[in-house]
Amino acid sequence: MKKTITVFGSSLPIEGEEQFIFAETLGRELVKNDFNVCSGGFGGIMNAVSKGAVSAGGIAIGVMVDLWNAKPNPFLTEEIKCKTLFERIEKLISTGDGYVILQGGTGTMLELATVWEFINKKMINPKPIVTNSQMWKEIVEIMEKQIETEKRRTGVVKSFNTVDEIVSFLLSEL
Repeated sequence: MKKTITVFGSSLPIEGEEQFIFAETLGRELVKNDFNVCSGGFGGIMNAVSKGAVSAGGIAIGVMVDLWNAKPNPFLTEEIKCKTLFERIEKLISTGDGYVILQGGTGTMLELATVWEFINKKMINPKPIVTNSQMWKEIVEIMEKQIETEKRRTGVVKSFNTVDEIVSFLLSEL
């Protein structure tokens, strides 16, 4: 059975923008390397990663909640409907065998923090978590200092700059 990578990121990037292109390329390369893709199912990075996955003949799962009257992106091959935001986050996490966190705002930060904490508190088995962007790299470095001070497990979240680095890491871990 193929492993699924849940991708978190902003709903704002549009086609042609750097973040959209990166996410679309990531979706395509994940599928080419025998992964399924899961996302929040709406626009921006979620749309891009789904588009990339489907363009490579893969599966694009969307986990959605009807809070924003948003329409699912047209590239989803499977839709999972949730009743609440927290149910959605939990389903995004439970569906993933690994996680990629792309550029995003507070919603993406919530998703990163939740999956990181679930692993940290042993609420789920350890799974690879990858971030991409200078912003996440800096946030992870700051958090790692605090986690080290608390004498908890460091090194749970890795930061990479390219799609190839992300895919190679996921392949080595899964």
